[in-house]
This record gives sequence, structure tokens and C-alpha cells, in this order.
Amino acid sequence: MRQSALSYLEPLETRTRGVAVLDALADMVERSGLKIGDRLPPEVSLAATLGVGRSTIREALNRWEGLGIIRRRRGDGTYLSARVQTSRGLVPTMVRLEGEALLRLMEIRRTLENDVVRKATLAATPAQRQQISELCDALLLEVDAGRPWRKADHAFHGAIYDASGNPMYGQILVNLDHALERGGASPFGADDFGLSSFPIHRDLADAVVAGDADKAVATVNQMLDIVENEVKAIIGESKAAG
Repeated sequence: MRQSALSYLEPLETRTRGVAVLDALADMVERSGLKIGDRLPPEVSLAATLGVGRSTIREALNRWEGLGIIRRRRGDGTYLSARVQTSRGLVPTMVRLEGEALLRLMEIRRTLENDVVRKATLAATPAQRQQISELCDALLLEVDAGRPWRKADHAFHGAIYDASGNPMYGQILVNLDHALERGGASPFGADDFGLSSFPIHRDLADAVVAGDADKAVATVNQMLDIVENEVKAIIGESKAAG
């Protein structure tokens, strides 16, 4: 019989919230050999073993649920839904887990972005094409000036989603942006994360304006490739080829 996962936990010296609890849980999962689909020990047992309050454990598990690492079944327990591997180098474990969750999310985003960009390029009205171009100019102006750019970025991409003629694309993609919970000091929430993909936003806008769907799709994939490689570099994985 597999040794109880709880035997891989030790009481924390202080009633630490946040990172220490998350690191301890990740270490427990890895050392005990828990696999995807296995059930985690109950919250009350985790709290007692670590010597922290149950609310602290619940907060940590909420964070993992936001990253897609666990799945809760009402009345049944908490199950592992993604691989958990602790970091052995300079990258903190939670940064690695956040990065891996972001890569999983980007697989979904790539499929949706490919479809919405193609539809928008083919269906956009002349007024929408002009708006997309102008919003791209405004976005790049904010980026080049070093000013906050997220609002302008959302406006640019939102105009492309609207041009597709299906408002559900925009709703789903915006929800995806909010689906992944990031820590306050997460490198994936920093202002400079993904900035290297911004110059080719102009190429995307130009392709949409020209009605070149193949070029628009290729450009959005190039943008996603850049961001994916940046995620992999941060978490210490080798960059994807190409």
C-alpha cells in the first residue's frame, strides 16, 4: 500500500501563509508519488499536519484550483488534475507551476485565436478594419512610451473579436485571461511580460486590413510562439524550436 501522503509533511515552524504552504503541498505530492486523478488528503488533515489553520489550507488549494492543478468534487474530496513537480534550481516552485498552467491555457487560446482571427479578417467591414489599424497605432504608442498598455491591448484585440461577427469569441477569450490566478509577484503578470511580441501586432493589424487571412493567422501564431518561449525561459525549460 502506498505510504500516506501526510507522512511527507512536517509542521511549519511558523504559521506561514502563502508560499511556504504551497511549497510544502507540492513537495508532498511529488515525494508521495501522487498522480493525476489521485485524491489529496482532507483539508483538516493537511492543516493539522502542517500546524496551520484550515483557512490557510483552503486558501492554498483555492490558488491551485485557479491554476487548474486540482479539481474539487463536492462531498467527495480534492483530486489532482495536473502534474506537480517541485523546482530544483533557482525558479520557485509556484512560478514553475504558474508557468506550466499558463502553457496549458495557451494551448486553448491558440485554437480560439486562430479561428477568430481568420473569421475577423474575412468578415470585417471597412470601418472595422480602420478601427483595428487605429487601435494598433494607439497600442504601440503606449508601449513605445513606456506607459501602461493593457487597456489599449484589450481594445485592439477586442476590436478583432468583434469583427469576427461572433461575440462569444470575445467573451471566452476575456474569461481565459482571467481564468489563471497569478501571485502578486508573478513574473507572468509583470508589465514587461510578453512585450517582445508587440512589434508584430502591426503585422497582424496590416494583415486584417488587407484581408489576408493566412497572413493574419500566421502572425497571431508567431505572437503566441514568442510568449510561449518566454514562459518556458522563465520556468527553465528549453525554448521551442523555430
